[in-house]
Amino acid sequence: MIIDIHGHYTTAPKALENWRNAQIAGIKDPAGSPRVADLKISDDELRESIETNQLAKMRERGSDLTIFSPRASFMAHHIGDFQVSSTWAAICNELCYRVNQLFPAHFIPAAMLPQSPGVAPETCIPELVKCVEHYGNVAINLNPDPSGGHWTSPPLTDRHWYPIYEKMVEYDIPAMVHVSTSCNACFHTTGAHYINADTTAVMQLIQGDLFKDFPTLKFIVPHGGGAAPYHWGRYRGLAQELKKPLLKDHLLNNVFFDTCVYHQPGIDLLTTVIPVDNILFASEMIGAVRGIDPETGFHYDDTKRYIEASTLLTPAQKQQIYEGNARRVYPRLDAALKKKGL
Repeated sequence: MIIDIHGHYTTAPKALENWRNAQIAGIKDPAGSPRVADLKISDDELRESIETNQLAKMRERGSDLTIFSPRASFMAHHIGDFQVSSTWAAICNELCYRVNQLFPAHFIPAAMLPQSPGVAPETCIPELVKCVEHYGNVAINLNPDPSGGHWTSPPLTDRHWYPIYEKMVEYDIPAMVHVSTSCNACFHTTGAHYINADTTAVMQLIQGDLFKDFPTLKFIVPHGGGAAPYHWGRYRGLAQELKKPLLKDHLLNNVFFDTCVYHQPGIDLLTTVIPVDNILFASEMIGAVRGIDPETGFHYDDTKRYIEASTLLTPAQKQQIYEGNARRVYPRLDAALKKKGL
């Protein structure tokens, strides 16, 4: 199988965005706040939004299954309070679950958490539990910066985050470390804030000793790990100065990188520097970079082409990236596939 571990519902029907805009407007004018029941999206609308977009591209590009979560830039945890985030997360997670129910062979959900700046992470646990136990979610997205570019939360190694980690270990689910929209004009959302966050997460994990407390905890650092693989020598050197173990022992039993890197040299570097065991196939299709590369004539986010074109990977290693690693890092995904005889 070809399993894409990084998909977002970026093509949801317009009614979702309209409802969200009304919710945001209602923060200043509570009398105008929409009810959850006001949002009406039919199964036919969901089918059309998927069949003509993600599913069409999956078939065209040759991938089989996508781990599907709410649109990352729409999480916008910095807007409103916990109640705003909680209502919004519940709506978005339910839509991804409905997509899974309509296309069970092609999509399996991962959850957005109702994070909010300054609010204890424990408040996210009821939504996490619901998504795993009732929706069959196989992972969560964890935003290390709910403030939207101001970085007011403690680092990922701080005990602040432990309640979420305890649930992750209990359910044996990984977290993709994924920020949302930047509200800081210094950081473009997808070109700077996302990559900064990926790199920041890697350095935070190097500085701490989180995996001594949680030896089975798993993180996926998306977008190819930000700048970390490109500067792997820097991080090996910094870990050495901090008297930490070698990165292969300190990080790589617990930290994984996806292939959302949108050119061949980038994929070649990733697969040269990072062990194949730690690389999972992903495209984040119809996401941050939707255009066609004039140098190749193909979409930048058609990442399967880069894996296929690699002369550095053996066929067995390619299959490991496409399927084997995902089934190991996402045990609930593996169990769901085995239940179907796959």
